[in-house]
Amino acid sequence: MTPYSTTTSPTDTAARFLLLGDSHAGPIGRAAKAAGIPFSGGPVGAGREFNADFFALRGKDVVFRGTETDSLYRTFLDELGITGLDGLDVPLVCTFGFSAHFVATSANWDIYRVQGGGFAPGFLHSRLFDDLVRATVRGALAFYAHARALGLRVVSVMPPQRVPGMSDPVVFRAAQETMRRALIELGVEVVDLRDRVTDEAGHQRPEFSEATDGIHGSLAFGRLILADLLDRGL
Repeated sequence: MTPYSTTTSPTDTAARFLLLGDSHAGPIGRAAKAAGIPFSGGPVGAGREFNADFFALRGKDVVFRGTETDSLYRTFLDELGITGLDGLDVPLVCTFGFSAHFVATSANWDIYRVQGGGFAPGFLHSRLFDDLVRATVRGALAFYAHARALGLRVVSVMPPQRVPGMSDPVVFRAAQETMRRALIELGVEVVDLRDRVTDEAGHQRPEFSEATDGIHGSLAFGRLILADLLDRGL
């Protein structure tokens, strides 16, 4: 994992935001670093690690259950001159919970399929589906809820619209929409660039896709996210 932090000395420009996330945070950090935008943070683990119970509370701070993840987090706090999340005085930018391709793993949804392999009409918009997705990403939602309870400004970034072969595209799209709605309910701002980076079929366009794999966004995608963050005043 590469943190990508570009915090500076106290005599230079202070960090504009703290970036925490899975590998989808990588293009954001790379874009900010290339643009000379000071920040602290970066990817701290794989997306599947940040859905369920991945942290505990220690006072008002959080402790990540993954040793390496918590070590990186402590490093970022040190860069910002604080000892806990409650001391953060810049916005938190986060991608936790938006690795929708894990949630959409096809085999996990076979029990809900009807004859022919599809889903019953309305299932993907049902209370049951919503509850299932929220339960799957409960840890991420709890993390965002805690950050908001601390009074932090929190911005979450929706994932690249790339669905690997192991995942069901319709579940992917519905699951990320459930996550987006849940975050808005918590008062989290959501960066949603779908209408700017997808083709007519809703697939991420090649220029915004990492060429070396089938999941991640490119540096160009990261630059669009960074521009959105800056437009929000970060």
